[in-house]
Amino acid sequence: MRQSRTNPAERTAFLFRVALLVSLLLAAFLVLRAAPLWLRRPPSDVPPRKANPVILSEAKDPAVSRSGHSARRISPKARESAPATVGPTLRYHAAADAAARLIFRVMRDENLPGVSIAFVDNNEIVWARGFGYADAERKIPATAETIYRVGAISRLVTDAAILARADRAQLHLGAPSSRYLPVFHPANPFTAPITLRELMADRAGLVREPPIGSIYDSSSPSLIATVESLNETKLLYWPATHQKVSDAAAAVLGEILQRETGQSFANYVRRAVFDPIGMSHSSFAAPGANLAPHLAAGEMWTYDGETISPPQFQPGVAPAVGLYTSVEDLGRFLAALFESEKPARANILAPQTVSQMWTPQFVHPDAAVGMGLGFRVGRFADHRLAFASGSLYGYAAEILALPGQQLGVVVATNVDAANGATSEIAGAALRWMLAARHGHRPPELAESTDLPAVSARSLAGRYGSLATAFDLIERDGSLYFLPIAGGPMVRVRQLGRSLLTDGRLGYGIRLTPIPGGIRIGDTIFPSYTLPKPKPAPAAWKALIGEYGWPYATLYILEKDGRLTALLPSLDYAPLAEMTPSIFAFPHSGPYDGERIVFVRGPNGIAASLTLGGVRFPRRKLSGSSGPFFRIHPLKPVPELRREALRAKPPRGHGDFRKPDLVDVAALDPKIHLDIRYATSHDFLGAPVYTEAKAFLQRPAALALVRVAHHLERQGYGLLIHDAYRPWYVTKIFWDATPPDKRIFVADPSEGSRHNRGCAVDLTLYSLATGKQVPMTGHYDEMTERSYAFYPGGTSLERWDRGLLRHAMTREGFQVYPYEWWHFDYHGWRHYPVLNLTFEQLSRAAASGEHKKEVENKE
Repeated sequence: MRQSRTNPAERTAFLFRVALLVSLLLAAFLVLRAAPLWLRRPPSDVPPRKANPVILSEAKDPAVSRSGHSARRISPKARESAPATVGPTLRYHAAADAAARLIFRVMRDENLPGVSIAFVDNNEIVWARGFGYADAERKIPATAETIYRVGAISRLVTDAAILARADRAQLHLGAPSSRYLPVFHPANPFTAPITLRELMADRAGLVREPPIGSIYDSSSPSLIATVESLNETKLLYWPATHQKVSDAAAAVLGEILQRETGQSFANYVRRAVFDPIGMSHSSFAAPGANLAPHLAAGEMWTYDGETISPPQFQPGVAPAVGLYTSVEDLGRFLAALFESEKPARANILAPQTVSQMWTPQFVHPDAAVGMGLGFRVGRFADHRLAFASGSLYGYAAEILALPGQQLGVVVATNVDAANGATSEIAGAALRWMLAARHGHRPPELAESTDLPAVSARSLAGRYGSLATAFDLIERDGSLYFLPIAGGPMVRVRQLGRSLLTDGRLGYGIRLTPIPGGIRIGDTIFPSYTLPKPKPAPAAWKALIGEYGWPYATLYILEKDGRLTALLPSLDYAPLAEMTPSIFAFPHSGPYDGERIVFVRGPNGIAASLTLGGVRFPRRKLSGSSGPFFRIHPLKPVPELRREALRAKPPRGHGDFRKPDLVDVAALDPKIHLDIRYATSHDFLGAPVYTEAKAFLQRPAALALVRVAHHLERQGYGLLIHDAYRPWYVTKIFWDATPPDKRIFVADPSEGSRHNRGCAVDLTLYSLATGKQVPMTGHYDEMTERSYAFYPGGTSLERWDRGLLRHAMTREGFQVYPYEWWHFDYHGWRHYPVLNLTFEQLSRAAASGEHKKEVENKE
């Protein structure tokens, strides 16, 4: 056999090819290992709560490509062809991966349609992308270029425009504002004038909102009209001495720019700030044809569960809150500030000017915390932190920067006031960026989880005393944190053995349950049993109600013996009574130093209120003028009855239990009836029942008797308004009710739980007096006052409403979110839709009783 031979050159080439192949395989393995999780598996492996389509859609998100791992330079030339997703660069793969997983979780937990985020390192955007939907209804994905309204973050741009002119000695920050704007002269009881620096640093002493052009004013007046309306107001504090947020102050700065440049504020900012930086998706005017397709669809919400379509007007205080922008453009803005701090670089601001933006003003030079020019200043992981947050009508945003490290994060979402969510994401992301800067893997972030309903109920109550006390409030199995001194109500979740405020409205307070109380940090707050509230002062009845507009409702309620304002920002603010018509805000919160003045009508009932000069008209809730709510039926009731009796109920599917309807009143003499639908005192103004009876399936009826026995020990009885309802009556209600109020009636095509004999409408009455107990709204009132968690009314009304709800819940009933009086028994799905009339049920009951009598005789 002939032996083959290989020359040295061939052998060397072969070995080289083998080595190259091994190197390529090893490199491929390392790249895949370092790749973000969403490239290795679809993000839909995160189990969504309530099958959130936003999370599920991420598995098909076309924007997950990494664009060749390249960062984006802050150059105007790049803005025309900018892709929607940037990076991440190799250094920030792991940080972006961790941030993506956190964003998916927060979107799931807070039910956010969309989130966009950008990482900034020096003068580069190193990662930017969107998650979920900019418009969930139209299935338009969120990207880094999606446009949001960013609220108070707008002031950063306004201040930058002022500072740019100051750099060129065209404005002087220490000069009185009257030098540049003589028409601005609010009443000033102090000797010191207002300077530009004070306007920028929230030290001007102005009211928060001007009388004209406020964030509530949908007429969108001019900037000059907005500023001139401030002449009707008076300074609240001596300039430079007190920090108080004021949208009005930024409006004054905007008008100064208009006067000094001869251009509109929006045009000047575009030319002086946006164009040089390359912020091509930003505007202080409503987005035109080129930007409107990128605008996210915002979502507003309320404590009682209502969702509101946000308004689109631009307020007169646009320099304070009116910026439309993307996280990518805000990333460019932040990168430009970082770039400006380098002395050798020419940019929109001088290095010493940028330094002032994140240096506390009007405090000791060594102070580490305070208000800079536009930015707030604090500490983060032993570094100086400059930050700003904003929210306006359907949107929320956060911007964090570490000037010393030249690192920054921008986060935005299309849900109103969700700054708890944006701050959680931004804070964690910045921490992960810091780790990446030092070559470390992202530190693990402990994940909070839903608190078990039984724990939420056991922890509910008041903790502490006096001004530092707070309430833990159980609502529908969840727990919420609310200080009695005011502020938002924030959801509480479980974090190991502790609790954590973690919700749309706030994040980060850790609470540890201990025997007899709660510990926060080193402070122990002992538990305190709240007594039954006393009735609110009769004089306040004329003031309690809703004021403003559907998109900005201010509630006046009684809480803890004090008249309280629930602001459109979802902040509670206890008020101090100055006179029967004038109440002062506390010295903390957004309206520090301001007052509410009620304007009464001829009947003595408040017709409106003014807050800082802004007039809030009293809201008139349709059909709710008396104890019996009325609508105008779409057809006459007799005609609707004839049609309903001819119609056929839906046929159910599955194995149903045999109906066993019993007369509830016969089971306990203390259960009283007030069957409105057998009278003309119902919402149709005409009876639909021929008998005043209340039937329920036997298990539900027996559970209701147990509820009655429990409440009897507390001095209450049950008063039933309705129970089993024939299907044809459900059809009458549906066909009679206007579409905008049909959340209060059931769809006959599906049948009502009343039709199954497993729903009951009821309230409380006093066993001592026999009188019905007042609640936050009347029975069958088709307004927000009927919602199970409507925040208005008095403490006693809400306490009694909660007492009823808790008593019913413990016996297996569940409240309907839109009707505090409506409760469904947990086994309702096991019964068919019935259309038996009360006469048929009465005859059957009588026949059954007669049969039993015969059997007993035999």
